[in-house]
Amino acid sequence: MNAAAAAAPTLHLLTGCTAVGKTEWALRWAEARGAEIISCDSLLFYRGMDVGTAKPTPEERARVPHHLIDVLPPTEPMDVVRYAAWARREAEGIHARGRAVLVVGGSGFYLKSFFAAVADGHVISEEVRRGVAEQFTAGGLPSLVAALHRLNPAGLGGLDTANPRRVVRALERCRATGRTLAELAADLAAAPAPFAGWALRLVRLDRSPTVITQRIAARTTAMLAGGLVAEVRDLLAAGLRQNPSAARAIGYREVIACLDGTLPEDRLAAAIAQSTRALVKKQRTWFRTQLPPHRVIDAGGLASVDELFAS
Repeated sequence: MNAAAAAAPTLHLLTGCTAVGKTEWALRWAEARGAEIISCDSLLFYRGMDVGTAKPTPEERARVPHHLIDVLPPTEPMDVVRYAAWARREAEGIHARGRAVLVVGGSGFYLKSFFAAVADGHVISEEVRRGVAEQFTAGGLPSLVAALHRLNPAGLGGLDTANPRRVVRALERCRATGRTLAELAADLAAAPAPFAGWALRLVRLDRSPTVITQRIAARTTAMLAGGLVAEVRDLLAAGLRQNPSAARAIGYREVIACLDGTLPEDRLAAAIAQSTRALVKKQRTWFRTQLPPHRVIDAGGLASVDELFAS
């Protein structure tokens, strides 16, 4: 290792699917290493979204300083560009204090922002945004997907065409720039790395499908017993529906459906658990295909924090 590499600050990243046990091991490692934690969970930003996100408790946050938790009201959307800038600022501050930096979370797109640029500098005008929004209202998601195919005759690459937010953003960018998604992806690939000059060490925790299923069931039961329904009722009164991404989050959307009368109360726990299992499946695919090569560790077999980021 040359002197420049040895002097590079290190960013430790601990990820894994929902219910794998990231919080427990992150706290133990951070305490042992004098680290501070940067959250990489797309729901922990929001104040009041506590039970349904399994947010670290006040006691856990007293053990280790946490960053990017409770930074927004639940009515205000977050985006990955904003997150990346905040995460860089927090990482630099932690490093300047002489403490180790640990990023923890399973939100794939936010996690990817540590390894690749998330903004290519193209500006979307209000006129373009309004035009896409009006088309979405008039023709729904199929209309936007059809428009994207016309602008991208070679295909849409890996775009999730079932995700309205991703489709809207893709169409906005194609119309604003006159470029295809492939060309825009090339622009992004050529952008500077967000953590250039840092050494990034990524570890993913996993467990067997059977164990994850059991942990999801226990987690769901604990959330409902811990007041999830009351939490969602309070959030709705505070305007949660103004932030569709938060309102559609697993646990919250099922409780909203229950409160709206479209999901029977006796099916609530099963619906949340089923949605969580589906999320875990998507997360595992994302981690395998979208993240750089990394270590995968069976969280059930860990005996010591020393094993987490061991070379």
